[in-house]
Amino acid sequence: MRKITVFIAVLFAAQAVFGQVNTSISGSVEWDAMRLNARISLNMASAGLKLPAGRTQGEALLYDNYLALIRSSILGLRVDSSSTIADLVDRGELSLADVEAIAFGANSVPPALSPDMRNIISSYTISLSSTASALLRHDRAFPIIRTLSPVSTATYTGIIIIAAENLPVHGMRGTALPVPCLFPKIWDSEMNLVYERSMLEARDTAMVHYFAMENIFAKNPSGISAELQQIVGDRPLRIFASGVFGITPTDLIIDRSYALLIISSQENRRLLSQGRVAFILDDSTLRYEFNGE
Repeated sequence: MRKITVFIAVLFAAQAVFGQVNTSISGSVEWDAMRLNARISLNMASAGLKLPAGRTQGEALLYDNYLALIRSSILGLRVDSSSTIADLVDRGELSLADVEAIAFGANSVPPALSPDMRNIISSYTISLSSTASALLRHDRAFPIIRTLSPVSTATYTGIIIIAAENLPVHGMRGTALPVPCLFPKIWDSEMNLVYERSMLEARDTAMVHYFAMENIFAKNPSGISAELQQIVGDRPLRIFASGVFGITPTDLIIDRSYALLIISSQENRRLLSQGRVAFILDDSTLRYEFNGE
């Protein structure tokens, strides 16, 4: 009995010391680069560690604290207009083990000391494209809607939808600035669903790629940046969004005439199933920062 009591006392003492360890996180979500960047920092003095002997233990503490620190940033990622990853977990559509798998799938940089030698820091990058791929549940892509009255249309190499300003919100009075998410939808002006996640065939790419306005004003023959051209090719269909839809304004509405240009040919429908789609959004929506302890 005495051994158990001593063990519990030691355990609580260790937890008390561990609770005083000063670890923190800072980082950003960059939708245009489709990545979550995180920087984990441990104050060596708070852990009672001194260099050089304490460095290995400091690295171990960083690793032990990584999951607890990064979890809330992953849970806060917007999945679609109505849900974050936290909402999926609450509804039982995703488990905490799935969230941990996303966290430990990050690319990491070996820990390094800060210039003042007081902190040890490690950096992680989580691919949002890989995160989206992990959330896809369909085994076979759902067919993209067709029309009984196809129109004559050119063959395009990609689709660009420009939505970099406040747009009317469908079903509501007022306007809103479109924001990014992992699985945005595209609707036409008659509220027919043109594009959603189950239509995506290529699981190794993002459903939609996000870019700032400057990428459609490049000084070259195509008028678009090299990064954007990699997604939509050199003959993209350019569309101005006419509105937004959703509890959170992530879904774009395009005029029915543009939707017909896409769905009237097999080649253009394939652009959707292959994720050759780019949304041009306002700079302010493409990045946000976070921090915590």
